[in-house]
Amino acid sequence: QKSLTLAALANATPLEQKQMLGERLFPLIQQIQLELVGKITGMLIEIDNTELLYMLESSELLKAKVEEAIAILQTYQAKQAVTNSVAQKKSNIII
Repeated sequence: QKSLTLAALANATPLEQKQMLGERLFPLIQQIQLELVGKITGMLIEIDNTELLYMLESSELLKAKVEEAIAILQTYQAKQAVTNSVAQKKSNIII
């Protein structure tokens, strides 16, 4: 793929910019985390474009951000499991 630059992004609409960045991030994230690649790409694409460009250039930075996103997802899933468990117990209480 052709290198993505700030100049190339500057000539695109905000939506096109995110699309361009996402198309380049997806295969890189896929190499790190296949199972959650779509979810993680969606999370990371919310980051500032300049930082996304740095992530495209630095595999270490990208890996750190992917690991951070995975931790956030795991925390969210754990909270959801607790919430669902509490809701389930409440629905089993007979008054």
